[in-house]
Amino acid sequence: MVEVVSVTSRIAYDCDVLVVGGGIVGLSSAYAITRAAPGTRVTVLEKEPGPARHQTGRNSGVIHSGVYYRPGSLKARYAVRGAAEMVKFCAEYGIAHAVTGKLIVATRRDELPRLHALVQRGRENGIPVRELGAPQIAEYEPEVRGLAAIHVGTTGVCDFVGVARQLAHASGAEIRYGSRVVQVDRRPELGVAVRTARGDVIRARVLVNCAGLHCDEVARLTGDDPEMRIVPFRGEYFALARPELVRGLVYPVPDPAFPFLGVHLTRGIDGGVHVGPNAVPALAREGYGWGVVRPRETAGTLAWPGAWRMARQHWRYGAGELRRSASKRAFTTAVRRLLPAVTPDDLVPSTAGVRAQAVLRDGTLVDDFLIKEGPRTVHVLNAPSPAATASLPIGREVARRALAVLD
Repeated sequence: MVEVVSVTSRIAYDCDVLVVGGGIVGLSSAYAITRAAPGTRVTVLEKEPGPARHQTGRNSGVIHSGVYYRPGSLKARYAVRGAAEMVKFCAEYGIAHAVTGKLIVATRRDELPRLHALVQRGRENGIPVRELGAPQIAEYEPEVRGLAAIHVGTTGVCDFVGVARQLAHASGAEIRYGSRVVQVDRRPELGVAVRTARGDVIRARVLVNCAGLHCDEVARLTGDDPEMRIVPFRGEYFALARPELVRGLVYPVPDPAFPFLGVHLTRGIDGGVHVGPNAVPALAREGYGWGVVRPRETAGTLAWPGAWRMARQHWRYGAGELRRSASKRAFTTAVRRLLPAVTPDDLVPSTAGVRAQAVLRDGTLVDDFLIKEGPRTVHVLNAPSPAATASLPIGREVARRALAVLD
């Protein structure tokens, strides 16, 4: 009798699942894997010296209700579920949070049909929504003006960086900071071997790609074609010098043609009020200011046909965003639609963020979370806002797919 020995038995795997990316989605995935399958060895590689340094740590800290998103979409389902779970998670671990509710305010007559459509969408998504006339707006926000509004009670704010740290700790995963992935050798019959910029090699049975701003690049390193590219959009924020003008969260009625929510007012857990963001093309994946330019990354964006098609389709919208970026007075004008008392002197430049927006070859801005699989790989390819809110359900979905490969 001839003994057959599996080649996989001779491989010394360093872990079962290797997660690339230490933002809130990557850490939630690691947490979900070890919760669903205790004993599974998980390693997380993060190129920064700590967790949540990019999209997670540079957003407005809002726990979104899910009122905006198409019923049945991943964003709708995961945001509604994730908001409740995020509040519970924060309460369980003593992470700063508050359920404040928010106003979505129509300031022009042509916005009223869209505001009514949001009421219907919210109800379809199972979200309690209260409709307000102009006089009732002052009950919530005395300084805000509008023709009508809706109040969404399940919206809140929290410390997403604190959530990410707790997920890292509670997952029991090995977290390797300062570990930028530069090479991936995937063997469908065996697994993956990843080399970092420091020269470390990590072997795993499955790779989970949660690299955010660099997720398409990591996908290509594995040999998978993501069929999209990340086009980075910088969101520029101001802090309100007179935070007493705003009690909670105030949003405009969004344009349904875009995945951006418009310039809004957010009272954070620290008591300060952030104003913004606008959305302008960034000249680097981590281009947090106009002075940050990485020619190779910019050339990569310009070489993607979808970037040009998107620009042709939406140039008017983009021109308005650029004008507000270049002119503080123009930005102030946009804010005064909601908050007439604000002046340019009230707006103090604050930290910017960059949104990792997936764009298809035909110029379509991907409007839902996008998760794809390849041999021995799971790729999270579009997870901008409300991904922080939805991170716990997203993590479970990623874990389900990764563990199916292990099984």
